[in-house]
Amino acid sequence: MKNKIILGISLVFLIILGIYGNHWVTQTSTNQAKIQNSRMTPIIFIPGSSATINRFDQLFSLLNETPPAHSVLKVEVDRKGKLTYIGNINANDQQPFIVVGFENNNDGYNNIKKQSKWLTTALTSLQERYHFKTFSAVGHSNGGLIWTNYLEKYYDRQTFNLPTLMTLGTPFNFSEPSLQQRTEMLKDFIQASDKLPPDLTMFSIAGTDDYTNDGLVPIQSVIAGRYIYQKRIKAYTQITVSGDNAQHSNLPDNPEIVKLIQTNIINPLNAQNK
Repeated sequence: MKNKIILGISLVFLIILGIYGNHWVTQTSTNQAKIQNSRMTPIIFIPGSSATINRFDQLFSLLNETPPAHSVLKVEVDRKGKLTYIGNINANDQQPFIVVGFENNNDGYNNIKKQSKWLTTALTSLQERYHFKTFSAVGHSNGGLIWTNYLEKYYDRQTFNLPTLMTLGTPFNFSEPSLQQRTEMLKDFIQASDKLPPDLTMFSIAGTDDYTNDGLVPIQSVIAGRYIYQKRIKAYTQITVSGDNAQHSNLPDNPEIVKLIQTNIINPLNAQNK
């Protein structure tokens, strides 16, 4: 009698397990189909240290002066990896702007490592919600360092497709003005550069008033990005902007950079979706 009861319980358990397993497989297959068939190609922005998820508001206003208008969704990741969503993506918007920011937005290499891991959490959640695979990326200041560490440590080409990355005033060698003095971070990035996606196109933008720095980041620190990306990816382009709004904090609102984003990120993604 006891054996019959155990057998019955085991049979019920196997039936439940089978039903759950079938549901999981069906749901996973459906989600994968949505991702593969999605035409959404967001542009995901990461602000620099001490900046909030509102960092790019002026840039978005300038970009949205040229139709079609783009939705704006902001995601803040707290110190435990919990996500807070602000805003929404319009139903027919195939190219929304998404900002991923961090409650812990402090400077420093160790923090950049934490932020790139939190970025992975945010991207996974965003994909589950909106079923996209392809996206382009923009990082201002340390935002470019977070993208770099993410690409070398966490990026999975089977999960995502990232055709274009643009960094604005990113200090790849922190505050070092000499390329002969490489920081630990730069050395690590160079050593792991073979993990970068080979089909990536990267634009590194430097700002300057006097061709030495942008008021905060030495231009040589921005140029150090070539030692990480050049010859490892499909294309690497270094661009320097000067004049009005070329200071570090003003770079996202610089008219020339607005045009560069429109020409090199938005327009190619628009063409891809047609």
